Amino acid sequence: MSTETIAVHLPDGAIREVSAGTTPLEIANSISPRLAAVCVAARLKPVTVPQPDEINCCGGHAEEPPEEAAMYSAVDATAERIVDLTTPLTASVRLELLTEKDPEALKVLRHSAAHVLATAVLELFPETKLGHGPATDAGFFYDFHRPKPFTPEDLALIQAKIAEVIARNEPFTHEFEPREQALADFERDGDFMKAHFVTKFTVPGDEVSFYRNGSFVDFCRGPHLPSTGRVKAIKVTGLAGAYWLGDEKNPQLQRVYGTAFFSQKEMDAHFVRLEEAAKRDHRLLGKQLDLFSIQELAGAGLIFWHPKGAIIRKVMEDWMRDECLRRGYSLVFTPHVMRRELWKVSGHEGFYAGNMYTPMELDDAEYRLKPMNCPGHILIYKNSPRSYRDLPVRLAELGNVYRYERSGTMHGLLRVRGFTQDDAHIFCTPGQIEDEVVACIDFAEAVLTTFGFKEFKVELSTWDPSDRAHYAGSDDNWALAINGLKHALNRKGIEYKVIPGEAAFYGPKIDVKLVDVLGRLWQLSTVQFDFNLPARFELEYVGEDGERHQPVMVHRALFGSVERFFGVLIEHYAGAFPLWLAPVQVGLVPISERHHEYAHKVEAELKAAGLRVEVDDRNEKMNGKIRDFANQKTPYILVFGDKEQQANAVSVRTRAKGDQGSMPLTEFIAKAKALVEGQSMEL
Repeated sequence: MSTETIAVHLPDGAIREVSAGTTPLEIANSISPRLAAVCVAARLKPVTVPQPDEINCCGGHAEEPPEEAAMYSAVDATAERIVDLTTPLTASVRLELLTEKDPEALKVLRHSAAHVLATAVLELFPETKLGHGPATDAGFFYDFHRPKPFTPEDLALIQAKIAEVIARNEPFTHEFEPREQALADFERDGDFMKAHFVTKFTVPGDEVSFYRNGSFVDFCRGPHLPSTGRVKAIKVTGLAGAYWLGDEKNPQLQRVYGTAFFSQKEMDAHFVRLEEAAKRDHRLLGKQLDLFSIQELAGAGLIFWHPKGAIIRKVMEDWMRDECLRRGYSLVFTPHVMRRELWKVSGHEGFYAGNMYTPMELDDAEYRLKPMNCPGHILIYKNSPRSYRDLPVRLAELGNVYRYERSGTMHGLLRVRGFTQDDAHIFCTPGQIEDEVVACIDFAEAVLTTFGFKEFKVELSTWDPSDRAHYAGSDDNWALAINGLKHALNRKGIEYKVIPGEAAFYGPKIDVKLVDVLGRLWQLSTVQFDFNLPARFELEYVGEDGERHQPVMVHRALFGSVERFFGVLIEHYAGAFPLWLAPVQVGLVPISERHHEYAHKVEAELKAAGLRVEVDDRNEKMNGKIRDFANQKTPYILVFGDKEQQANAVSVRTRAKGDQGSMPLTEFIAKAKALVEGQSMEL
């Protein structure tokens, strides 16, 4: 043990003076052996507090590197990070001991579970070559290259072998090896994927990080649980194909999925949630409720909106357009196809070509379907001279765009080839940028709360300055843009997570991820800074000094896309939309044929009040009609016979509460109108 002393700052304010090289586990044991027994990992924070511009003033934020970099890149010893309990502490530090109750602990568990899975696979099928195995929000996966496909019987064997690996309770130990030796070993053994990762994420002279449990060794920077025995509940959940590096020209890998929890109870609850999610699948409900379809003859990823779905879309779009006008936007429309030259000027031809459809050669020029609306809005801005008095200029459009997606990647409404973006672009002075971003965040919050989402999480995507080839703009521009977005988030008091390397090529962005009724995260709203396109298109305004200046630009999409937002709404509400969104708000059930005339009188009055109504005047039994409306998740079902007809009343059944008894028709209309106008979630 070193004779040097370091200071370890604990969350309760206590400071422990210990020898350099002391581990978090040793500190946990010194506090309480019982605490040490339940610890999973440790969080280290630098003692020096960063400057305000470098942190989120509302509680701090953690930078989360992209998936592969998080697994293989060298650790920044000066940054906040999660480490093993056996990691030697070499300098004064703030230490938090993580137990199974801490959210970050689940990711450590699942990363360790991926290693347990890989251990089991290699023991059963030693010819297999390893790709990578990250933790995910739903569990984990590991990519394997093996000439023979895994069978369902193989997966059962793997599950049984996993139990053996866990029972052996093998310690996870952290080891290092010179880079050159690691590469030589991987290349000798034909581990082409591991050799690729070492080459990509290390440099000559590096020590390469490995983790060992028993005889299994994997290139990885960790962190991991103390031992395989701490993986209490683990299940292999599926198998899929994946191309190496996502390129269909490369070898096809076999991706084995799994999930893991600290207890069987948590695992069981997870699968209950999955069962509920399956019931809410928007593809099934879309067919059951006759909302939309995808027609094979027309092509994959292209959505046909049926009348009921189109009504909901109209309500969504009307709300968005009205709200844009109320917030100072001007509505515009731009063409679906434009000259290829435009996309060269915008940079999409170079940076985004892989996501665009191939050019169409016409008699006067080559054209391309638009993947984004921004160049069209820029041309509208540029069409007239602008003064600083005109700024900000806010242009909004619900515009159709088209992006190429490989056939295997599409998923119902959630990932498509043609969709409608609620796109807006704000052209403003540098001094206005922060206020405009704050206003965009306010607008995003209004979207989420209006449509019934109570919780959201925010991420700030920044660039990777070491990968200049994939980004436009100067270092100063990127610093200005990133700080502008940070200041706006801090003004709003919103906690956020920084995601390096996930920015668009033209600027950093704020992503707002809503949390649905099942606790799932959905990426929808985006606020994007852009200093690149104004320069490419030589945009100008005349400043107060009489000189010409370049405006800055903000992109924002709040639904994300109408299709994706609608898909999320379907699953969030399980198709039982709130009254103001429901395609049919009121179903009318006359008890017999002699009540048909009254039914159509009621229908006329409800429609005159602005309600969407459907009459079932078929010669069928009343209970069958009620059941049909209930299966269509109609919010209100009004039943009437002689008694109701004579009293100008209706018998009210609600979707959630059943029979509510008789009510004067005028009273029902007033109640329903108030709920619709207030965009209420209740009935």
